[in-house]
Amino acid sequence: MKVRETHRNDYTISTDKNKLDVLSIHKFLANQTDWANGIPLNTLKTSIENSLNFGIYHENKQIGFARIISDYSTIAYLGDVYILNEYRGKGLSKWLMNEIMEHPNLQGLRRWILLTDTAEWLYKKFGFTEIPKPEFYMEKHNPNVYSAIKN
Repeated sequence: MKVRETHRNDYTISTDKNKLDVLSIHKFLANQTDWANGIPLNTLKTSIENSLNFGIYHENKQIGFARIISDYSTIAYLGDVYILNEYRGKGLSKWLMNEIMEHPNLQGLRRWILLTDTAEWLYKKFGFTEIPKPEFYMEKHNPNVYSAIKN
């Protein structure tokens, strides 16, 4: 898949996996989130390898991240979205979401999935809604899976 990059002042959003600072992504996800708390580094590396990744950088420093899991024809899951605290409030999350939603390989999808308990206001701007029929939704969830994995 072709690498995409956009620039705005001293900021860059890129889908180039080679630019990702995996250790900084791991530090944030493993220590500052509820959804990936304790994620082993190797698990994160595997998830990155098998996803379409969006890194956001300030002067080449990784300051945010998001990834998409998709078949690129019918469905996409948006996950691991973050902007470091000191860079929030600058419109970067909106810009990141715009880049994700406008990516040419993610057009015409029947369904997008997102699980979040933060920033609902942001995702609603991009058409995400609450599940209209939650009784149809099923999941198999193991919230303690990372504690059983050795790094």
